[in-house]
Amino acid sequence: MNDPVVQVLVAILPSVVVFLTAFYLIKQFMGARASERMAAHLTDVRKEDHKHILPLRLQAYERITLFLERISPGTLVLRIHKSHQSSGSLHGELVATVREEFDHNVTQQIYVSDKAWSKVKQARDETIRLINLSYEQVGDVQAGTELSRKIFENTARLSHTPSQEAILAIKEEVRRLF
Repeated sequence: MNDPVVQVLVAILPSVVVFLTAFYLIKQFMGARASERMAAHLTDVRKEDHKHILPLRLQAYERITLFLERISPGTLVLRIHKSHQSSGSLHGELVATVREEFDHNVTQQIYVSDKAWSKVKQARDETIRLINLSYEQVGDVQAGTELSRKIFENTARLSHTPSQEAILAIKEEVRRLF
């Protein structure tokens, strides 16, 4: 065992093992620290995003609620109906107003869940359906006051207006934010 190669290997081998072990442990430690820093950075970014996005989401919920209140059949008729207006003219204005109000608020959907937005669209569609049904029941030859009366009658038969159901869904979603 006096071979110089064997003596060098006996001297170097423990050093190489210690070096590789230390290198591996330091690499693991540094990787864990980097992961911790990355996670902390992502948490900070999320908190910062949340600080900016939450007010936008709340504003979107407010705008959607205002939209739903504005297209509620009773509110809509009282706001749109003019004296001496025919039922055909009133019908056209009511449907156009609901569609315009919806188009004006369509961008708010990016801040709400798909379920809540679906309820908003459903409220729009059912409100238009209620207006159309009432119009079919009175016909074009009647005065606008007859259409208004029929819309109020048909709305009174409902347990909840389409807008009320959508507003309940919006409120539930906002409650989950807090």
